[in-house]
Amino acid sequence: MNPFSSGTRLRDMIRAIRACKTAAEERAVVRKECASIRAAVSDNDNDYRHRNLAKLMFIHMLGYPTHFGQMECLKLIAAPGFPEKRIGYLGLMLLLDERQEVLMLVTNSLKQDLNHTNQYIVGLALCALGNISSAEMARDLAPEVERLLQFRDPNVRKKAALCSIRIIKKVPDLAENFVNAVASLLKEKHHGVLLTAIQLCADLCIISEEALEYFRKKCTEGLVKVLKDAVNSPYAPEYDIAGIADPFLQIRLLRILRILGHGDADASDLMNDVLAQVATKTESNKNAGNAILYECVETIMSIEDSGGLRVLAINILGRFLSNRDNNIRYVALNMLMKAISVDGQAVQRHRATILECVKDSDASIRKRALELVYLLVNESNVQPLTKELIDYLEVSDQDFKADLTAKICSIVENLSPEKIWYIDQMLRVLCEAGNYVKDDVWHALIVVITNASNLHGYTVRSLYRAIQTSGDQEAVVRVAVWCIGEYGDLLINNIGMLDIEEPITVTENDAVDVIEVAIKRHTSDLTTRAMCLIALLKLSSRFPSLSQRIKNIVTQSKGSLLLELQQRSIEFDSIIEKHQNLRSALVERMPVLDEATYSGRRAGSLPQAVSTSQGNALQLPNGGPKTVDAPLLDLLDLGADEPAQPNSSANSFLQDLLGGDILSTSTQSGTTQPQKSGTDVLLDLLSTGSSSAQNGSSTVDIFSVSQDNKTSVSALDMLSSAIVPTTQPLPTPGGSGSPIVDLLDGVGPTPPVPKDNGPAYPPVVVFESKALSLIFNFSKEPESPQTTHIEASFSNKSSEVYTDFIFQAAVPKFLQLNLEPASSNNLPANGNGSITQKLRVTNNQHGKKSLVMRIRISYKLNNKDMLEEGQISNFPRGL
Repeated sequence: MNPFSSGTRLRDMIRAIRACKTAAEERAVVRKECASIRAAVSDNDNDYRHRNLAKLMFIHMLGYPTHFGQMECLKLIAAPGFPEKRIGYLGLMLLLDERQEVLMLVTNSLKQDLNHTNQYIVGLALCALGNISSAEMARDLAPEVERLLQFRDPNVRKKAALCSIRIIKKVPDLAENFVNAVASLLKEKHHGVLLTAIQLCADLCIISEEALEYFRKKCTEGLVKVLKDAVNSPYAPEYDIAGIADPFLQIRLLRILRILGHGDADASDLMNDVLAQVATKTESNKNAGNAILYECVETIMSIEDSGGLRVLAINILGRFLSNRDNNIRYVALNMLMKAISVDGQAVQRHRATILECVKDSDASIRKRALELVYLLVNESNVQPLTKELIDYLEVSDQDFKADLTAKICSIVENLSPEKIWYIDQMLRVLCEAGNYVKDDVWHALIVVITNASNLHGYTVRSLYRAIQTSGDQEAVVRVAVWCIGEYGDLLINNIGMLDIEEPITVTENDAVDVIEVAIKRHTSDLTTRAMCLIALLKLSSRFPSLSQRIKNIVTQSKGSLLLELQQRSIEFDSIIEKHQNLRSALVERMPVLDEATYSGRRAGSLPQAVSTSQGNALQLPNGGPKTVDAPLLDLLDLGADEPAQPNSSANSFLQDLLGGDILSTSTQSGTTQPQKSGTDVLLDLLSTGSSSAQNGSSTVDIFSVSQDNKTSVSALDMLSSAIVPTTQPLPTPGGSGSPIVDLLDGVGPTPPVPKDNGPAYPPVVVFESKALSLIFNFSKEPESPQTTHIEASFSNKSSEVYTDFIFQAAVPKFLQLNLEPASSNNLPANGNGSITQKLRVTNNQHGKKSLVMRIRISYKLNNKDMLEEGQISNFPRGL
């Protein structure tokens, strides 16, 4: 006989496939076998049809296509014998699913088999219907299945109940037909039938409110009695698992009682006693017992219950936390997180055990326990819990420090009883994990320090001690450098000593040494070094005797490859060396920062200011407009009450540094001059004389400082943060190139040369929806006619703020598109501000083809993702 003929036995084919050493050999064997099966199908071979279908099922499980054998399933199902039907139904469930149109042909055979006198054939039909029934088949065969729920054989009743679950899920309208039949099944003594009936009852309660009310009134007492019998039943070997009588049935009963008791006080009262029995009588030293106890706790937490039973449930979860099994502890932590909103006081009793779980070796348990501890903290226990968490922070794993630090910082910020405790705890956190905290944390710490005027001396001394031992923590270095720059005189003179402090002796050189070490450390980043330069400038005024040493340290950064440090070094050196008369006013102590406003902005309750191309900006309650380019300036936002004026983005940046009160300059005659560029504003700030205009240019006399006018104290902010950036790198000392221009050395800006910007194009509204508007402003350079500069301005006319705002654009291949970053990612509501973004489009076929662009705008509205798209083709001619 051909080894691959249709008469080959299934075991021989499996041996041949397993003997293959390569995938190619396996494919060849399968291909030959499929060919022989196809030939047998074509010849209508009845003798080996069941064997062929069995081989097809094995081939299907190997991943090969077997669609050509689907009709063989139907032929075997239509056969009269049980063996053929068994293979046919098995093939039907394996090779087909409810989406196959072939199933329409099997409905009649299923109906006949559901009415068959042989109970095993009826069971086959119920299995098939429960696995692959479509909505149409469910409607057609539901009466037969409903009738079989009352069949004499319990196995058929069990399969009919499972099949009914599939039917009511496919056709919920048929649920009411099964309610009465299920009510009678719930009185069954056979545990298998009872299990399936309970599951069918649960699904009916979920699908139909009427069914839920019916079962509450008619079946709750009976189910409670069944559960009580199961709990108190004697040993039964056929149902016993680890000494517990049928835990599967008990778990199903607890779940259905949870559904029936939720939201219904009467039903909950009926089950209170039996739940107490389950909670107290079930052994917890076996896994089956723990599963029952867990379901019992979940049921108690879900039903309408008195506090006593809930305390019992939470105590069970407390025992779970002491279990050696990680899975049991994890589910206990999950359940306690739900229980804390129901009975927080009962959960608090297990606080010590939960804290131990934070120190567990399993990462999942650690994280879940940390989240639970975070929920447990309140005003009464914040100090001991925070101490425990910070103590553990010292020995915790590196990969867990970030999560632990974030939770501790949030707890300290939200529940701090007093400022000195807040400062002490934050310093401990920064010393242990300063490299893991976000910038917002140390920003907020500085804001709190500025508001605690009676603790300035204590804080700067504490930070001086901290930086000696934790100099490798970047956040500690930044806060210490900032405070030493501000309050260095308090550190040297031991001003504001508290009773809890130990005396400390610090000289002026010691204070400067700290900053010198920080600025020279190779791990310090740009932000830290920039803050060190600012602190040195301030100390040059606080410690006049060390001005020369400080000047030497500042000068070392003149050759830095980082433009920011190079520029600061040159300008600060000029101030120290040439402008002592201005220095003391420029570096006066920072005023108190607005703590409430800063906290509100961090929480997202205050909108961020957005600078637009026209200079409009949202006015923040604590002062001038805010730009997105200066993350460090949150700490230097002095605030002013004047409304925002039109200004350029550079001027807005400078205005924020200067407290928002120098938006225009006045001449001796009192008339207001037009707004100048950022450099001109800086020059005018340091000049109180008059400006004369000749031939369209202005000359500024920097040293014409009259006695009647004084430099604004808020210039400190300008020198405590980024100077208006230049467009070209400053040459290093001794290098070639143009001489260094000192803004404070009497050299005015180069008069602007009038530039022909080419033809003017009107602004165009290129996109407008119900609430969103997009305007393009165009400009060109005469020497590059194929390049178009576009400034996109987005405005929001709705009453809701758009967050996470992203603008995307796409152009054809003959165009090249370059997008610069947007001015913000939050679009204010009611047109109170806008977002601007610059684009540069190069048309490689200028004069032949016009510009065209597809745009996509995405944003979040009330935490819901929104998307708007459109095509722009109404560009002005000549672009």
